[in-house]
Amino acid sequence: MESAKPKTSKGKQIFRIVLLVGTFISLWFVPWILVKSWILPLPDTVEEQVEQTLSYGFDGVIIYVDEAGKPPAFYSAGYHNRELKIPAHPNALFKIASISKLYVAVSITKLANANHLSLDKTVADYFPEFVERIENADKITLRMMVQHRSGIPNFTDNPDFWKNQPNTNIDVLQYALDLPARFEPNADYSYSNTNYLLLSRIIEQVTGGSRQDYFKKEILRPLGLKNTFGSIDEVNLDDVMSGYYVGIDKDFKNENNGMMIATAEDVGIFLRALNDGSLLNEKEMEIYASIYEFNHGGLAPGYQCMAEYHKDIDAVVIQFMNTTDFEGYQWNLLEITHTRVVKILRKAKGL
Repeated sequence: MESAKPKTSKGKQIFRIVLLVGTFISLWFVPWILVKSWILPLPDTVEEQVEQTLSYGFDGVIIYVDEAGKPPAFYSAGYHNRELKIPAHPNALFKIASISKLYVAVSITKLANANHLSLDKTVADYFPEFVERIENADKITLRMMVQHRSGIPNFTDNPDFWKNQPNTNIDVLQYALDLPARFEPNADYSYSNTNYLLLSRIIEQVTGGSRQDYFKKEILRPLGLKNTFGSIDEVNLDDVMSGYYVGIDKDFKNENNGMMIATAEDVGIFLRALNDGSLLNEKEMEIYASIYEFNHGGLAPGYQCMAEYHKDIDAVVIQFMNTTDFEGYQWNLLEITHTRVVKILRKAKGL
């Protein structure tokens, strides 16, 4: 078979020109703010990186770092409330979005270990009323839902979910019912918030209380966490960091969507306990490790966050950033910032 590369001198020259033009065209469509965030010299300190992050277009930033053997470090920059010019402060409450899935997975693990539920029972076992409304309900197990291998459609992918914001007094599960499955149970992976909506309801079904009540009993009180809440109904709104969406003149902190609220420190303490095994006993840890991950991010209008434990430096890094956008560039910038913060920590350890 002949090579696709040109063999003549003139052909090679044309080939190089085509490659060069293609490269320039590709670069033209790369968001330069992403390029800038990568190529800027790495600061010497996390504090400098946090300040630099504001130049990426964020309204406010909070970073919490817990390195083993050192007191936790708190960093913030920008605004807690842009309209009132209130500076960001590291102890602010924040909507942690999908980081809450870690708390749900821990709870499912504890209930499974205590034989209050079975990971191998199906959606139909817990919700017989949905047998005709969720495809494969009799085949989808709790284990598959925890692992996002159920095939159940994601309710936040339904355009009607966004058309009807803030969905006050609406059961958002309706946006996932009566739709075809994404795939056969356990045949693939597809992130779905519907999985964790149903899992949260199973927690309430088997415990007889609210999801947050179970979190308090099994997670928050044992860890001494006093700044983690079930929704904005439980807190003073002034303590919640404002959330902004590029191009929309609105503070999203006022939307009551039942999202968990916490400080970066509380999330950090929880994450270290999850990763070092102090939150779960040996059997629970074995179950948890088989069904879910140990780090997580979260994204909602006006709020994005990341909670990660880095084993090589024995450090927990929690990031809260209160600006999001339609294109997702802000999320890319969150990931880049996290990477740079970890690089600074590793450099300080000589790694």
